[in-house]
Amino acid sequence: TMTGGDLIFDAAALEAFAAEALRRAGVGDEDATFGALCLVEADLRGVESHGVLRLPIYVRCLQRGVINARPRPRSVSGAGALEVMDGDAGLGYVVGRAAMLRAVELAGEHGIAAVGVTNSSHFGPAGIYARLATENDMIGIAMSNVMAKMVAPGGARPITGNNPLAVAIPSFGEFPFALDMSLSAATGGKLLLAAKKGQSIPLDWATDTEGEPTNDPEVAFKGFYQPLGGVKGLGLSFVVDILCGLVTGGPFGRQLESMYSSDEPTRTGHMMLAIDVLRIVPRKVMKERMAAFFADIKASPMRDPAAEMRVPGERAYRTELRRRAEGVPVAPGVVEELVELGRELGLVTALNPKGAAAE
Repeated sequence: TMTGGDLIFDAAALEAFAAEALRRAGVGDEDATFGALCLVEADLRGVESHGVLRLPIYVRCLQRGVINARPRPRSVSGAGALEVMDGDAGLGYVVGRAAMLRAVELAGEHGIAAVGVTNSSHFGPAGIYARLATENDMIGIAMSNVMAKMVAPGGARPITGNNPLAVAIPSFGEFPFALDMSLSAATGGKLLLAAKKGQSIPLDWATDTEGEPTNDPEVAFKGFYQPLGGVKGLGLSFVVDILCGLVTGGPFGRQLESMYSSDEPTRTGHMMLAIDVLRIVPRKVMKERMAAFFADIKASPMRDPAAEMRVPGERAYRTELRRRAEGVPVAPGVVEELVELGRELGLVTALNPKGAAAE
């Protein structure tokens, strides 16, 4: 058993491994490549909770038929700039990408478009799809509903999911503005980290299984999330659920199931919006105005002179640049699980670390 610090991998090596694993689980070539890209990109951007850590559960879901390996997403209703797509129970990355690219296409015709999705699955970080719109010179908004694990303030059982919401705006500079958030006060990853470090957590982060606020991260992890900013985060989570699940004809609220426990497709819903901003702002002007906006934020004085104000999406972007050059850290426990998965699937791609991280 490996102990000590994270192991460092080359991003391309992790991608090759993940892609082969997904292909072995029945996913088509192009879809496997994109899924692997998304998983490793999360690790590159410092969102380890959605990185290669998740590969084994996706493979299990594909093997059990909870996720359809070869989906045919198709538009089932709507007209003009608004459509609903049925994801055919496919990998959320594949379905989410198809939906945002369709929204971009429709926004090219209409100036703005929305594509709702039903019958999809867990799609990883919402930022993937919002940023996909910026790669097409548009503003992107992406959201998804997930299984209810969040209580209302004072609530004793979960009422809504920790539903993610992302907005990305092209800057035509080094990186886009990219806001990507889930609506709980703290993520499961944060709770696990506190548990590993033996730390207590603030009382407004989570509750036990009875809805009582707790400062014990292990109790919290088995319990429920509290919303970010009390009723404000709760309200936003309801909005995401209505847009992703209720209006698309999919499950919503407490009807959603988890891919970890379900034997049937989870029928997750998404909503993708694309805004063709260059219809109203010429590219050169947008670039200048975004640069001014970024510069104003960056120039904001901090109490600590060593601290630096960052624009949403900047830290993830800088982390990605660094990790592409230096390698991607993966926790030993995750590496073990991946090695085991590789053995079980009979993968050709070996998982060889570049080295171990300094303690």
